[in-house]
Amino acid sequence: MYELRGVTKRYVRGKDAVQALDGIDLTIGDGDRLVVQGPTGGGKSTLLQMLGGLDRPTSGEVVLDGIDLAILSEARLTRVRSEHIGFVFQSFNLIPTLTAQENVETALVPLGVRAAERRARAAEALESVGLGERLTHLPGEMSGGQQQRVAIARALVKRPKVLLADEPTGNLDESTRDEIMDVLERMWKEHGLTFVMVTHDSALARKASRLVTIRQGRITVEENTGA
Repeated sequence: MYELRGVTKRYVRGKDAVQALDGIDLTIGDGDRLVVQGPTGGGKSTLLQMLGGLDRPTSGEVVLDGIDLAILSEARLTRVRSEHIGFVFQSFNLIPTLTAQENVETALVPLGVRAAERRARAAEALESVGLGERLTHLPGEMSGGQQQRVAIARALVKRPKVLLADEPTGNLDESTRDEIMDVLERMWKEHGLTFVMVTHDSALARKASRLVTIRQGRITVEENTGA
């Protein structure tokens, strides 16, 4: 699925330079569940941005299914993100004036899906995460856990190959955290996704089949840590 070869990312801020990633080599197989842990500023989110094509490396290759994301045009990169990669973030990033169903539909608009099919697929996705009775609710009318379920449905409605989650339970209490992780793990299994998650939560990391620890832009990988 993914091959990262010699990936570096260097940010220049005024006179200072920050080496966010320092020669990352990493293979992520089709259907893997990988958790990324590490201290704040260690490079976790930067690594996830590389996998999602949200940023480009300073050097190196980020290969997804044989395609090097680092050298794609912006138009092709946008298409790859739209078709193949679902994103879930700590902030739910829902549009407050749209209903749950309409928020989920927004993921299908760039793909040219017709309105009737968008509505049907959005309703199906929300049903799959336990929100079949909340289609017409606005984000402000839902709890944090329900909003994150909407965000998960939005990520999955386009039927991606990859699901990337950046601290998806960071804004939730422990009980709701467990509910959301149950949803994410069920979706991973049912859809055969490649699932990569960044988290500070050691309890979640222990359940991963693979754990990457990243510090000062460098990684160590542990196999079969739990699950």
